[in-house]
Amino acid sequence: MRKTTIWQTTRKALTVSALAAMVTGGAFLTGGTASAATTLANACSGTVNGGIGDTVAITGTSVKELVRAGAREAGTLALYDVAANDIAKVNTISVGTVPNAAGGSVAGKAIGAAVRQAVKDTKSWGLGLNPEKTLDSIEHKVAGSCGLTTVATNYVAPALPTPGTTAPQQGGTGGGTNGAPAAPNLLPGGNGNGTGYAPPRDYGNLPVAQPGVAVAPGVRYPANSPLPGEGGPQYGLPGADGQAGQGADVRNAGNAEALATDGLPGGDVQLPMLLAVLVLAGVTAALVRTWVLRRVS
Repeated sequence: MRKTTIWQTTRKALTVSALAAMVTGGAFLTGGTASAATTLANACSGTVNGGIGDTVAITGTSVKELVRAGAREAGTLALYDVAANDIAKVNTISVGTVPNAAGGSVAGKAIGAAVRQAVKDTKSWGLGLNPEKTLDSIEHKVAGSCGLTTVATNYVAPALPTPGTTAPQQGGTGGGTNGAPAAPNLLPGGNGNGTGYAPPRDYGNLPVAQPGVAVAPGVRYPANSPLPGEGGPQYGLPGADGQAGQGADVRNAGNAEALATDGLPGGDVQLPMLLAVLVLAGVTAALVRTWVLRRVS
């Protein structure tokens, strides 16, 4: 009985110690995960630098005047000075996070919604007769005037694969992520590994002309040998059948005949034609003379 009691006591002690260790370890892990840095911007517009995953926040003072203007324009008889002073007491207003990229942004719409909630949380009594309408006016005013650009200071660009090497593959042997088949290589001559690189082409087997090499005419056309085209049969010429001057019937193409003349000697200029030419020359000379005299006068 005594041995059993000692063993039970020891087992309980070990169990309690293990539970304490698990709780302590869990607390450490939870604390490390929950503790995230906050990058505080002094204005609701411009550029803010921070680490990847950091919370981006603004101060209430940076939007004090925008809250004042939004409350004044709401038309709800809001005490806009009171609302502005209440938001100025807020130290931080979370508006977004720094993304895992070289550059990002926090839109004005997100900032306006965050400021609206922050003003509502102050429970300010200066929101007028219709607090929701005043808050909507404040959100619209802030959203139209704010916007942040984030820069991740610890961002590292992914390394590109070296040309000619195979890109790393994950999951299974199918060549793609999680066992999926790799994307086909659409480039000419690709090896289908999905890297997007094609091996260089080999043009060594293409025929090319050697510069400066000329063949003498005597080599191309030896003596006492017919030139290209001389050995073929000739058609339509005397001796086209291979025996020159034998059996050739040469005739004129068509049946052309000379027309009969009217009996006048060819090439003679008749008297009426000669008289007509002389009269035309005289009339032309008279017209030219009259035109010249009129131009002179």
